[in-house]
Amino acid sequence: MKTDIILCGVGGQGILSIATIIGEAAMNDNLYIKQAEVHGMSQRGGDVQSNLRISSDPISSDLIALGQADVIISMEPMEALRYLPYLNKNGWIITSSTPFVNIPNYPDMEVIKEEYAKMENVIMIDIERLAKENGVPRSANVILLGAAQKALGMDYEKLQAAIARVFGRKGEQVVEANFKALAIGKEAQR
Repeated sequence: MKTDIILCGVGGQGILSIATIIGEAAMNDNLYIKQAEVHGMSQRGGDVQSNLRISSDPISSDLIALGQADVIISMEPMEALRYLPYLNKNGWIITSSTPFVNIPNYPDMEVIKEEYAKMENVIMIDIERLAKENGVPRSANVILLGAAQKALGMDYEKLQAAIARVFGRKGEQVVEANFKALAIGKEAQR
């Protein structure tokens, strides 16, 4: 078993929380993990990216080579396209459909949607809307994780257990909100 994951987005969107949950689930499944993070100017809405490699065998490097990523999970639609050269030919992109316009020359969303329409294995969902409509506005990132669950090849219950461990110190309400978000994402992947 081997899964190479690129997580990307804009600072403050919860990318590193997703990486922590996936890593926790993998470690509790006795898998090897390696992670490399790139923090841009996250406090100002800059690029944040994490390479997360999971395997049943020891892993030499924490970096994912071009054409080797199995999954790109992106909190921002343009950011996923930035890492497209890393995706393998059968890889998946799971992305938010809501742009975070933080640069003056941000491409038109129709152009971005046209790029995605050319690809197979894409799940694009409005996680912001789903989070607000379902009363979990701070858990949009976990909705995206739920949508990625099948592409990651991870058991849903193991992700739930990881959420309980990662957010347990924040209280039962936070854990329950994230359980709800994970379920919303799982349903949205269909």
